[in-house]
Amino acid sequence: MRRKVEFRTVSVLGAGAWGTALANVAARAGHEVRLWGRDASAMAALARTRENPHLPGVILDAAVTPQSDLARAANADLLLAVVPAQATRELATRLQGLVAPGTPIVLCSKGIERDTGLFMSEVLAQTLPDNPAAVLSGPSFAADVSRGLPTAVTLAAEDEALAKAIAGALSAPSFRLYHSSDVIGAEIGGAAKNVLAIACGIAAGRGLGASAGAALVARGFAELSRFGRSYGARPDTLMGLSGLGDLVLTCSSTQSRNFSFGHAIGRGETPEQAMQGKLAEGAFTATVLAKLAKARGVDMPIAQSVEAIVAGRIGVDAAVEALLARPSKAEA
Repeated sequence: MRRKVEFRTVSVLGAGAWGTALANVAARAGHEVRLWGRDASAMAALARTRENPHLPGVILDAAVTPQSDLARAANADLLLAVVPAQATRELATRLQGLVAPGTPIVLCSKGIERDTGLFMSEVLAQTLPDNPAAVLSGPSFAADVSRGLPTAVTLAAEDEALAKAIAGALSAPSFRLYHSSDVIGAEIGGAAKNVLAIACGIAAGRGLGASAGAALVARGFAELSRFGRSYGARPDTLMGLSGLGDLVLTCSSTQSRNFSFGHAIGRGETPEQAMQGKLAEGAFTATVLAKLAKARGVDMPIAQSVEAIVAGRIGVDAAVEALLARPSKAEA
């Protein structure tokens, strides 16, 4: 099967803040870009105003064409799937028969499918086996990227030549991509850090102090690393942009929806109140991450505490007390 390595047209599937930011990136890199969203009226409005309400103040690049016809959007040399992790299977299923075999699909959401415990690349392998998967992950906020602020991320694909080609195609001024063949490592970093960011947000909202926040980042990274190693992820990936880099960013800023979600819980809101109609991927990933860690015998007490808090089985103060009461041991 021939795999496309020349990308003239790029379609971004998902017209939220991150999809819009990536559409502008692809346009700056010199491509003809289609930005697809399922709401025809919203896409028609975006075509008129050139400003997405999800990303106020950012004007859509002239090379980006809003599109609500998925069949037309699928007819591109490279697809970027920028829908929530739990909606990735639905999108991939809809693409069956629309996307040409061999067309690479870059997965830009960070999570694990709740019902199956599969990572996004595994979901794609099940639904679109003739389309190679790539993963885009790393420390990046849509607002920063859309405004051309310096950003560096990881682009991973099992075929390293393909990863290099896609990274080169999407690289633009101030948006640097490092290529890798460690797909599972990139995916684990992106998924696990969302759960750990909720923990840091809870600590900040509860007023536990900067020392507690730093401890959570450090011990959270230890958990992420243990989990990643159980899947064979490479240490350099876990220490890199899609692992430690993304963890540090997401655990330290209210721009992160996961951090903000945790912050609201720390202030006393219920998980339902804290969500406020906004997507926090970590809230969905927490359950399946804790389950996978238990099945693999990986110790992840912070992630498991987040899962228990989000599920309403334990309160914040009780979770903190339980973590502090764990037996003393050597740092590892």
